[in-house]
Amino acid sequence: MIKNWIREKLIKTLDKMGIEEIPDFKIEIPLNNFGDYSSNIAFLLSKKLKQNPRNIALDISKHLDDKDYFNKIEVAGPGFLNFFLNEKVYSEFLFFEYENPQYWKKASNIRVLFEFASVNPTGPITIGHGRQAVYGDVLCNIFQTRGHSVEREIYLNNAGRQIRLLGRSLWVRYNNLFKNNYDIPEGGYKGEYLIQTAEKLKDEIKDKFVDKWDSSIADFFNQYAFEAMFEGMKETFDNLSIKFNNIFKEKSLVDDGSVDKVLKELKEKNLTYESEGALWFKVSKFKDEKDKVLIRSDGYYTYYLTDIAYHINKYNRNYEKAYDIFGADHVGHLDRMYAALDAFDIPESFLIFILHQYVNLKKNGEIIKMSTRAGNFETLDDLVTAVGKDATRYFFARFDPDTQMLFDIDLAKQKTNENPVFYVQYAHARISNIFKNAAEKNILFDEIPVIKNLSSEEEKNLIKEIDRFEEILDSILIDYKINKLTNYLESLASFFHSFYSKHIIVDENDIKTTKERLALCKAVQNTLKGGLSLLGVSAPENM
Repeated sequence: MIKNWIREKLIKTLDKMGIEEIPDFKIEIPLNNFGDYSSNIAFLLSKKLKQNPRNIALDISKHLDDKDYFNKIEVAGPGFLNFFLNEKVYSEFLFFEYENPQYWKKASNIRVLFEFASVNPTGPITIGHGRQAVYGDVLCNIFQTRGHSVEREIYLNNAGRQIRLLGRSLWVRYNNLFKNNYDIPEGGYKGEYLIQTAEKLKDEIKDKFVDKWDSSIADFFNQYAFEAMFEGMKETFDNLSIKFNNIFKEKSLVDDGSVDKVLKELKEKNLTYESEGALWFKVSKFKDEKDKVLIRSDGYYTYYLTDIAYHINKYNRNYEKAYDIFGADHVGHLDRMYAALDAFDIPESFLIFILHQYVNLKKNGEIIKMSTRAGNFETLDDLVTAVGKDATRYFFARFDPDTQMLFDIDLAKQKTNENPVFYVQYAHARISNIFKNAAEKNILFDEIPVIKNLSSEEEKNLIKEIDRFEEILDSILIDYKINKLTNYLESLASFFHSFYSKHIIVDENDIKTTKERLALCKAVQNTLKGGLSLLGVSAPENM
């Protein structure tokens, strides 16, 4: 907000100077005390005005001189404009923040769809998919708060080969309970979680399908296994406070004829051909990619085919944008899907892919190997049980999605400042304690005072850091890096802890300054709470 205010002042000044076509200049917090804020506007105008940037900056500073808000304006180096603000600016910002504690929320007016955490429902949610679930949920929160009407959707692959393998694997486990030693099929699922499902099934149907197998029994086991796995998934998501507006099942696209319609249209457009017993889509006609199989030689549909039908369905639901969050191993899928959109005259700008790297889990100094099929994995439920919901969500959000992360479970359990989520939450709790201390001394903070004494470096740093909140959120809308929010909260907490250690906040002998500093504390607390809420992390009053 302070940056925006300076920006508006500069634009009005340039307009008065007769300068049109103003470039996209920056307002930044300079290093080494070169003012409270700095701008590069003179450099960007230099070529247009054919003048030395320092002379342009000097001219702007003369026209911009406003004693009500600027203590002084300096021109530094080859043409930087440095602004030194007086307390009135900070006072007005704190007053606005106090009157509008959720000023950073915008009305929702852009309808978008986010698909994330879409998996083969063949077992408990793993750590890797847990990162995507939290990443998608936090990104949705940020988009929602910055003016988007967001719908969350999960797409479940319940019509393909993996579900058939899962169903057969469950049948084997079920028969094993009756001492019949069948083998898990090649590529099947060996995890002990299927034994638990088989035991539940045995209680329900007794020996009804012992040593029996045909297509109808296969359908039964496929469906039973799918429903059991999906129920477990929903419970896991509930434990992390992740809710979906829509649960979309792949099989529905087959059952309602959507897939057959896609095949028919592609054939009519001469975009398919047969080879090696399979039906192929001419991806290479649209992209520099190899053609892709739609129907395998065994007659089964590929994921790619049903995914085409799914994305056409998304487009027909009239969202302005659809965001797909995938693991980095799906990078080869992007151009193939854009080729399919081109084939159906759907603009590529409708679909935005967001990729993230996967996660490794570290415990007791060792990396845990994870494999769903082999049963060697630490489940997301286990992680939440070990470190709690707050730490799980915060740590997943804390890493750049473009980098692999190492989730240090021992660090996440620590109750010390080395643990970043503890560090941020402690700042919020510490402020709550400050207000309790003030109330015990009969110092009531019932309205924000006129700010006159907040002039120390620590106090100004805090206010300037609070002011960056909206900027951070809007930058995430562009590059989808939610770790910027955790970085920001840790920075804000650091500035606050520094302020706390150097200044007496509650001073019975100086009520005026005390109330001003309480106003600052309230602004910090509101921002911390807002940021933590976007992460889906609690803001405790006591720790």
